Amino acid sequence: MGQRVLITGVGIITAMGDDVQQHLERLLNVRSGLGFTDYVNTVHQHVLPVAEVKHTDAALATMAGLPGTDGYTRTTLLGLVAMQEALRSAGSPDVQNARTGFINATTVGGMVETERVYFDLTDPAREGEYVASADLLDCGDCTQHIAAAVHIDEFVTTISTACSSAANALMLGARMIKQGLLDRAICGGTEALTRFTINGFNSLKNMDRQPCRPFDQQRNGLNLGEGAAYLVLESEALVQQRQAHVLAELTGYANTNEAFHATAPSPEGDGAFAAMRDALQMSGRSLDQVQYINVHGTATLTNDAAEGKALQRLFGQAVPPFSSTKPFTGHTLAAAGAVEAIFSVLAIRQQVLFPNLNFSEKMEELDIVPNTELRTAPVENVISNSFGFGGNNASLVISKF
Repeated sequence: MGQRVLITGVGIITAMGDDVQQHLERLLNVRSGLGFTDYVNTVHQHVLPVAEVKHTDAALATMAGLPGTDGYTRTTLLGLVAMQEALRSAGSPDVQNARTGFINATTVGGMVETERVYFDLTDPAREGEYVASADLLDCGDCTQHIAAAVHIDEFVTTISTACSSAANALMLGARMIKQGLLDRAICGGTEALTRFTINGFNSLKNMDRQPCRPFDQQRNGLNLGEGAAYLVLESEALVQQRQAHVLAELTGYANTNEAFHATAPSPEGDGAFAAMRDALQMSGRSLDQVQYINVHGTATLTNDAAEGKALQRLFGQAVPPFSSTKPFTGHTLAAAGAVEAIFSVLAIRQQVLFPNLNFSEKMEELDIVPNTELRTAPVENVISNSFGFGGNNASLVISKF
């Protein structure tokens, strides 16, 4: 069975705020972070809503305590700000005094920097220092820079499984703790807005020109977001040794791959159903012990139909209150699993259910509707879903400690 995996620290930065407290205040005041981009040079700048962190790269470097931005991409800087808060939240432990790993998630790494010199890079007649920007496409670049800045070297790796990346990072960290390979794992993800992702999702006709409407009959796609979030996972033995404060427990997790289609889930939600079922079984909790589900809820036509059917298959007529928080943060892609895991921790600690914004009309494919109001309720166990391209399905069960 291995060690229990306890959550002792959280750190986050998105369009909603620069730290956990600012996010909590925005959630409780039901204030979305959606707007338009100031920093991405795109023809869609005033057309497609996004959730952008309203700090320049230089400002992010200052927040991270760096003298400048040299060598640090926006992706790295976002991650470093969130990492530093997560460590402070965990009581600023000495990461060299226990076997500490860093498992980071990102989908496009430092592509935002490479795009700025794209035409120079593709012109064989040109030379210059900008050539080094090509290396920033390596997703491991931001991971290594963040790890080095906080002096983690026991185990450092990068996961890139599309929108399930950060949830899979948390699973790997938990598994390594349970197997006795690590005492502590800092897990999550970081993602910066890029023209590549904006154009890519737009070409798939998956971008809404209005604020997204998860689980609504009139849903028309997602809004992208950027940000970073990390959770500090520690073994129960390490927590007891250093008398650490525990925020919540990661009691269950599971991932599946249905391999139905490159960019679409199985229509009946086969993978989502199996991921939730297996995660709940691992947690030792029964269906009626789940009080809230933070759904993946992208507001795309196929995801919400498949995820909703999976919820109905698993819970029958007793589907717990559920909501998508992506209308608050946008879809932060690789970071989303960690962002929403932190929201799940907040739901337990504050005993609240967060609302699914912009909902007005029940989906004709489903018998269920999301929770649309901020309300207080007993919350002991939360399922947090993250489903990605390629059939990646990941579910976490986060429980009150």
